[in-house]
Amino acid sequence: MITVNPDGKIMVRRCLVTLRPFRLFVLGIGFFTLCFLMTSLGGQFSARRLGDSPFTIRTEVPGGPESRGALRKMSDLLELMMKRMDMLARLENSSELHRTASVAQVAADRLTPGASLIERIQAIAQNVSDIAVKVDQILRHSLILHNKVSEGRRDQCEAPSDPKFPDCSGKVEWMRARWTSDPCYAFFGVDGTECSFLLYLSEVEWFCPRLPWRNQTAARTALKSLPRVQAVFRSNLSHLLELMGSGKESLIFMKKRTRRFTAQWTKAAKYLAQKLGDIQRDQKQILVHIGFLTEESGDVFSPRVLKGGPLGEMVQWADILAALYVLGHSLRITVSLKELQSNLGVPPGRGNCPLTVPLPFDLIYTDYHGLQQMKQHMGLSFKKYRCRIRVIDTFGTEPAYNHEEYATLHGYRTNWGYWNLNPKQFMTMFPHTPDNSFMGFVSEELNETEKQLIKDGKASNMAVVYGKEASIWKGKEKFLAILNKYMEIHGTVYYESQRPPEVPAFVKNHGLLPQPEFQQLLRKAKLFIGFGFPYEGPAPLEAIANGCIFLQSRFSPPHSSLNHEFFRGKPTSREVFSQHPYAENFIGKPHVWTVDYNNSDEFEAAIKAIMNTQVDPYLPYEYTCSGMLERINAYIQHQDFCAGPSPVPPGASTAQSPFVLAPNATHLKWAQNISSVPGAWPPTHSLRGWLAAPGRACTDACLDHGLVCEPSFFPFLNSQDAFLKLQVPCDSTEWEMHHLYPAFAQPGQECYLQKEPLLFSCAGASTKYQRLCPCRDFRKGQVALCQDCL
Repeated sequence: MITVNPDGKIMVRRCLVTLRPFRLFVLGIGFFTLCFLMTSLGGQFSARRLGDSPFTIRTEVPGGPESRGALRKMSDLLELMMKRMDMLARLENSSELHRTASVAQVAADRLTPGASLIERIQAIAQNVSDIAVKVDQILRHSLILHNKVSEGRRDQCEAPSDPKFPDCSGKVEWMRARWTSDPCYAFFGVDGTECSFLLYLSEVEWFCPRLPWRNQTAARTALKSLPRVQAVFRSNLSHLLELMGSGKESLIFMKKRTRRFTAQWTKAAKYLAQKLGDIQRDQKQILVHIGFLTEESGDVFSPRVLKGGPLGEMVQWADILAALYVLGHSLRITVSLKELQSNLGVPPGRGNCPLTVPLPFDLIYTDYHGLQQMKQHMGLSFKKYRCRIRVIDTFGTEPAYNHEEYATLHGYRTNWGYWNLNPKQFMTMFPHTPDNSFMGFVSEELNETEKQLIKDGKASNMAVVYGKEASIWKGKEKFLAILNKYMEIHGTVYYESQRPPEVPAFVKNHGLLPQPEFQQLLRKAKLFIGFGFPYEGPAPLEAIANGCIFLQSRFSPPHSSLNHEFFRGKPTSREVFSQHPYAENFIGKPHVWTVDYNNSDEFEAAIKAIMNTQVDPYLPYEYTCSGMLERINAYIQHQDFCAGPSPVPPGASTAQSPFVLAPNATHLKWAQNISSVPGAWPPTHSLRGWLAAPGRACTDACLDHGLVCEPSFFPFLNSQDAFLKLQVPCDSTEWEMHHLYPAFAQPGQECYLQKEPLLFSCAGASTKYQRLCPCRDFRKGQVALCQDCL
């Protein structure tokens, strides 16, 4: 005899009393959906054809995608039902608060089972998608069993001994022991049999040869690519704003910036279109994944947008998105891990398997957070497709930190390096690291009328302090007191209710200003003064573009990862001699003054001199919309890190040397009777080879001669012939892995050539070596491009 628990009767009775008619209707829909789910799955089992391969189910079996789509729709329906019931429960809770105490007690008893039902429906909604994957795996397993019965020969699989696939047998052994370690293997049809191992290792991964009885034609057909579409410049950015999404303060800030610059982007697009003429440009499929905005990375920036937090990264990302869109490329933008996985085609599991489909994107722009997320979830596909990735990297990554083995052996390993990418795949905010590519951002460009209005409206004694966070002002009373003798000081320090105590009373603090109002403040000011932090932000360029003089501190000794906490752990040994090295070195006086703040007399003398100095608004071309479009377009059209090795392998001898010694016998240049190497970019005829002084980095050696270091030219100089032409006496020549090579060492008269191409580096110096440096010319106002790079 079946007994019924009295508590169960009470629970059901309370549930029926608590649930309103609409709730009963919704609950009924939920149970009906579950019944339909089971019926549908049963139909799918009967609809499968028994002779299909486990690796072709998804594409060859009718109803497979439809069943998964139905499961997803049911999951969405259950989730919606849960939200509706949760909302009704909250409404009922709020109404119960107004009842009498005794009635409230009864209501509390009633609500308990209702809440339990909501939690159960929520759990169902969360697990339906998992059920879909498991059902798909069961179907695959079932078909594998049928295949064994119908085609016994297929179960006679052995790991082939093929010298072209030396790792095959070892991978099969690994699969035998570990195939259950990640559900993704079962997703691809692995079931513990030798055949399933070999099918996976030959068709999903590429460690084993394809089995003879598999369909070879299907594999070749899958490699066909779609016809290319030509890129067309865009002037309407409304669709881009939709692609950027919403819901985060950081995205709202980026969209406002994009709207504000729309007219300038449109004007720049017309200018570049005329400049390029009839040059055809392929439209690229581009994924932009902003990793630092994902919840998984913490998204520390969004909550601080309205509280004076750093905006430099968001400024740059907004401009990158605008430039790529205006150039006419097809964009996908993701700011969550779930979106990233969906766009890449990541299989379910722990990230050990390749993508389910070939990567549909020609290029991926991301940051270090996104790079880590992709490596974690793309499996072997990350190594296969990493040449398509471009990493937005504010402070740069030097080759010694990028090469995993070398960084580990020589103490250059940090939390952000060792990716083994081509160093040019890292893209910086300023052109401080020629080993990387200079991405940049844009500032507002003024016409002549606007420039004259600014000059006429300038206050002769008004200064604005660079620093929105109160901590930047701490300990700066001495400088501010001197400045206050000559100028009216304004600040834009964030505060909620009380004035920050770090800001002196004589400073007029406007609080955190929206960008347009901040621009108006800069247009009135004479001076924009920095106190040493933040480093290398966009604000000084905006101030100079609005007619301000920028005053900054000189660092002695220079700041670096060796002596300053901010740079510690960053993958660079670069020494920073001022708050904004680009402003100091590429703009300079009269727009930029760099002084020793520890010397009060020098500081006060600079203030007096600035009071008597008149400047026009100035913006370097490379930070205009036109300059950024030109630069990014050149990168997209010419940078290809997926191509094979360099046309001339390092150290290879040629029938005729491409170099000649310059007439003054100081450096090498490309011979006029030798054509440039096909496919090389920048063109090799712009190469100039210099032997640096001992202890001098190639970055500095090239700048000394009015040139920039070009790391892509290292393979052409990495030869005994280059030393011979420069009349360097090499008693011996060694090939070694070192980020300072090629180089000449004294004493000993030894010449060293680079063994590892990823370690070619413009950065780095030692008093022991004279480095052999590849330099090139550059376009005025566009240091990233050589004279003939367009």
